Amino acid sequence: MNTQPLYDLTPIVWLMVAGVLIALGPLLWVWRRNAGAGAARRLHALTVLTLFLTFDLTLFGAFTRLTDSGLGCPDWPGCYGNASPVGARHDIATAQAAQPTGPVTHGKAWVEMIHRYLATGVGVLIVVLAIATWVARRRQRLPPHGAPALSAMWPAATLVWVCLQGAFGAMTVTWKLYPAIVTLHLLGAIGLLALLCVQAVRYQQIASQRAPTALGPALRTGLIGTTALLVLQIALGGWVSTNYAVLACTQFPTCQGSWWPSMNFVQGFEIWRHLGLTSDGVPIEFASLTAIHYVHRLMAYAVFVAIGVLAWRLHRIPALRPQARWLAGLALLQLATGLGNVLLGWPLAAAVLHTGGAAALAVVLTWTVCESRRGTAAATVRDDAGARSQPRSNNNNETNGWGAA
Repeated sequence: MNTQPLYDLTPIVWLMVAGVLIALGPLLWVWRRNAGAGAARRLHALTVLTLFLTFDLTLFGAFTRLTDSGLGCPDWPGCYGNASPVGARHDIATAQAAQPTGPVTHGKAWVEMIHRYLATGVGVLIVVLAIATWVARRRQRLPPHGAPALSAMWPAATLVWVCLQGAFGAMTVTWKLYPAIVTLHLLGAIGLLALLCVQAVRYQQIASQRAPTALGPALRTGLIGTTALLVLQIALGGWVSTNYAVLACTQFPTCQGSWWPSMNFVQGFEIWRHLGLTSDGVPIEFASLTAIHYVHRLMAYAVFVAIGVLAWRLHRIPALRPQARWLAGLALLQLATGLGNVLLGWPLAAAVLHTGGAAALAVVLTWTVCESRRGTAAATVRDDAGARSQPRSNNNNETNGWGAA
């Protein structure tokens, strides 16, 4: 009988060493590529690279969940008290022999541990980013009047957030894939991407001394509202995935041959319960899975329309045209991958891309929010006219994109 505790901090040092080694390569690359650049430029490069790697980590987290590898190592932070599945091969073999298709296999253990190694590497990068920003903030001269200044608040908030995200990652394993915890872990990943995006945009604005674009009150409100709708939809999508409700409806646009199939909303959206069970320990009904799926589908229609209208409105503003195109393209990708999940039986590639598309939409909307500000209609017209008449700069620090890392 396996008496391995759920939390075993014995391999924590080796796990941290692995994270440092993983982070060392990106740090050296940023250091060499931006030698001699200003503090804001270096911080921007490091933040963009950390954002990119965090996005990759989010995709790999989706892959881990979708391949049922979340319990490949049933303890935390190591694997049966070891720093890697190599040292745990006997325990893994025993578990796999008892359940050949169960949650613990050699392949699933490696997927789970690689996810933890990558997460630790991202954590190290965020620690370095917080320290580097704090040092740069202390050395910064007063910026010109009206120009944004470096702030250590956002990196500090990101550091706190990633620690909380690590705690939810541990709870995901030790609470045996509790649906509410897994969904919160997904939302935590989206929040981490948003925090890094805010910093990346701000550092670039500081480097180029560029002010956000003024938007009319209605459009700015629509942008914030669409962002809120997307966050709600991502939460619903996480709830669908963690409850394995994707295949409750395998038809489109109808579900089970009906426009309004039999659904149990109360049971489906009972939050605090174990996977597949009600809070009373009774298996949940299929109608509950149908309710989970169908609410996500109905919300998808509203989000798709909102993003489409927002992209059309933003495309009329030259400074925000890149964001508008990204929003339109990603919305179409979400439509395609969502239909693929339903009609093709939840293929792995489509499911991972669907998570990636949602994360990318969150990043682009955050980017748009940071690159805009609330203004009067008259101010917006003046800003648009100025953007149309201003010649394009060849300086990478003055573009409206992410810039090269």
